[in-house]
Amino acid sequence: MLNPMDMTGRTVLVTGASSGIGRETAVLLSRIGAHVVIAGRDGERLRQTESMLDGTGHRAEIFDLACVDDIPPWVKSITDAVGPLDGVFHSAGVQVTRPLRLLTAEKVDAILRVNVTSALGLARGFSARGCHASRASLVLMGSVMGLVGQAGIAAYSASKGAVIAMTRSLAMELARDGIRVNCIVPAHVRTEMADRLEQSLTPDQFAAIEAMHPLGIGTALDVAYAAAFLLADTGRWITGTSLVVDGGYTAR
Repeated sequence: MLNPMDMTGRTVLVTGASSGIGRETAVLLSRIGAHVVIAGRDGERLRQTESMLDGTGHRAEIFDLACVDDIPPWVKSITDAVGPLDGVFHSAGVQVTRPLRLLTAEKVDAILRVNVTSALGLARGFSARGCHASRASLVLMGSVMGLVGQAGIAAYSASKGAVIAMTRSLAMELARDGIRVNCIVPAHVRTEMADRLEQSLTPDQFAAIEAMHPLGIGTALDVAYAAAFLLADTGRWITGTSLVVDGGYTAR
């Protein structure tokens, strides 16, 4: 049976694989044949993810993406061990709700470092000679908060708007290297991070958020399917785009 998303024999690096969207995507990729390099800061959680993967040939990497200058040599060390990467899914990131009056330059820098600068570091490492296959795919993680406004998350929105913008520029720059660059733009998805946000809201506040999604709140698997689509040959003629996966949130 034809499976246009078959990734047998391909190797993909997934950041933020300790939980949530990163974990769900790593598991899905393993089920469609990929060898997966999972990365995160929590070794125990990474081992849990690794135990969920189908097949063999996977690898776990404990790494803190806030150490931006170390990202390119880290990517090189991975490819020295497993060979050129066919894809990278950068799921790692932080979501911070903080009113403007409580924002400090230090907090803004920390958000941008994890959500934006680390993505540039991964792109730099992935695009280096010998680190990527002749046809490869880089998928970044945006957010609908980079497209619409919401009180209390100005710094987070700025970071995700930057990811959406950088996707287009990176797509133009890396096309000559055979690397497609795209971005997934999800709305509210049920993950551990989202659950922590829900706990900070009243039931009425969360009901209002849920009502903004005509198709209801999404799951990590909904986003994982989109990531796999862009990483596989199903996305071979797509670059520089932001794929909105939001249950109709931005259609309102």
